[in-house]
Amino acid sequence: MTTSPSVAVITGASSGIGAVYAERFAARGYDLLLVARREERLRDLAAKLESAYGISVQTLPADLARDEGIQIVEEALRSNDRISVLVNNAGTAHLAPFTAGSAELHQADIMLNITALTRLSLAALTRFQAHNSGTIINIASVVSLHAIAGSAVYSGTKGYVLNFTRGLQQEITGSNIRIQAVLPAVTATEIWEVSGVSMDHLPPESIMTTENMVDAALAGLDQGEEVTVPPLHDLTLWEAYESARLAIFDASRTGIPAPRYQK
Repeated sequence: MTTSPSVAVITGASSGIGAVYAERFAARGYDLLLVARREERLRDLAAKLESAYGISVQTLPADLARDEGIQIVEEALRSNDRISVLVNNAGTAHLAPFTAGSAELHQADIMLNITALTRLSLAALTRFQAHNSGTIINIASVVSLHAIAGSAVYSGTKGYVLNFTRGLQQEITGSNIRIQAVLPAVTATEIWEVSGVSMDHLPPESIMTTENMVDAALAGLDQGEEVTVPPLHDLTLWEAYESARLAIFDASRTGIPAPRYQK
């Protein structure tokens, strides 16, 4: 009796980070379900990966900034027992002053970066918990940790992704489920074409290739990291940040206003 390969679901798979994740999981022997808006690109990538790796690739055109698109992918996650990996990669950025954007633009960004990721995680994790097995990879950003002028919505959504992922990690402690947050910095993807900021204006030495980003993130996953920051060389900086973050949280549980706030 032969066992069918597990399936990795990757959103935003038509280019950039998502396409590289698709290739890397194909190389690991997974069948794939690739999700994105651009159907022709998905079909081209599917044909390439099937030819190169002898795997099966399904494509699912869906706009995850729209409720009906999210519903399509939710149903796919709920109905396929072979799915064991979800990469929540789909996302967008508009880097401009907050009041320069419309309410509709901000809502679409929040729908894609937060709502879709949350609902797809729920559909996947419900099934993974039933089997006590599975992996969720959520692509956040280093701007989860810091916001600058023009990044209020994008940084806000990615801050949600990081804290949402942390909460899920606490909930699955002791299980065989893995959940990872990945915090890329500047990465050479098509997101810059819609962001309002040209890559030509960024220091070349700050730009990481999509291949290096994904390979580092997967190495972090294999090493058991819960949060992976691919370009961070000095791990003691992260350890100090985490220590300070937890110390502030613990020190805030006194129930008494700090003296500086008392008359």
